[in-house]
Amino acid sequence: MSLAALATRIKIWAKELGFADCGITNTDLKREEPRLQAWLEQEFHGEMDYMARHGMVRARPDELLPGTLRVISVRMDYLPERAAFASNLKDPSKAYISRYALGRDYHKVIRKKLKQLAERIEQEVSELGYRPFVDSAPVLERPLAQKAGLGWVGKHSLLLNNEAGSWFFLGELLVNLPLPIDEPHPGDCGSCVACITSCPTQAIVAPFVVDGRRCISYLTIELKGAIPLEFRPLLGNRIYGCDDCQLVCPENRTAPLSLEADFQIKDHWRDQSLLSLFGWDEPTFLQRTEGSPIRRIGFERWQRNLAVALGNAPYSEDIVQTLQQAHAGASALVQEHIDWALQQQQKKQWLETSVLPRQTERLVRIVKKGLPRDA
Repeated sequence: MSLAALATRIKIWAKELGFADCGITNTDLKREEPRLQAWLEQEFHGEMDYMARHGMVRARPDELLPGTLRVISVRMDYLPERAAFASNLKDPSKAYISRYALGRDYHKVIRKKLKQLAERIEQEVSELGYRPFVDSAPVLERPLAQKAGLGWVGKHSLLLNNEAGSWFFLGELLVNLPLPIDEPHPGDCGSCVACITSCPTQAIVAPFVVDGRRCISYLTIELKGAIPLEFRPLLGNRIYGCDDCQLVCPENRTAPLSLEADFQIKDHWRDQSLLSLFGWDEPTFLQRTEGSPIRRIGFERWQRNLAVALGNAPYSEDIVQTLQQAHAGASALVQEHIDWALQQQQKKQWLETSVLPRQTERLVRIVKKGLPRDA
């Protein structure tokens, strides 16, 4: 089989394995190195030390696997049925979890399929050198995907596709075959800045530049310590990740639903209240997050995030009592966030019982002055 014919077959096999698209590119990312270096120098990676530790290796796939000549880039749609974005975000008593995390851990699903793709290629190539990656190694997957023709990098730094928006995962298969490469995707965002203006924490500090230290996904997932005070009210009810920049993107208006059963929402994540999730003990958390990407943050950060969300919720005696009861048995990190949440609840209680009634009474008096005496 010729290399051109093999490339065609690879794309067919990828579709048969459930990937929505597949493209092939070389390993040259020299144009990305200055941008990566500037991003690291500004410390936008925050506590993600591995970003700085790997340095320019992220832009040099051939250093990850010596002998690599091509990168096979794939995407897999993950938008679940009945995603319920609006109903969750608009109800501050409910927990909002980024929609990519409500099914099975995508790392496992896609890595398995990439290995199956490699095994099919091995049947045609006797000495195949390969290595699969799924958001798990120092490689700039989005620029590679754009070079492979899968889409373009949007101003929120995610990959966009005219047909699929941005609700998809990416994966890469590094191979030692000189396969023909695809044309880079020519798309761009034009003058649209919806993602920039809608970010709750203003984490997109410039087009294509995200300050990870301000991003809600970073704050709720990657950050190990205390969430900075300035960001806590901005998290709202988002307890794991954030989808806001994707929700406002015009390209996502016609994004397809995922056909992958593993990415559908597990029943125990639907319509969950903040209080019910905060009531989980650690064994319950571990049991419910088995096979889920959520487990990686651990029980302590899970409680930390929920405490902040409960502080942002409307005043409730149940919330106050629950937080108070949990305080003694919580870690020092969680206690700090419970204390903050209780302060927020107390402020809201004071507003409800003091300021608003007085304002209402004053408004009634003003209105009555202009009404007939028998009104």
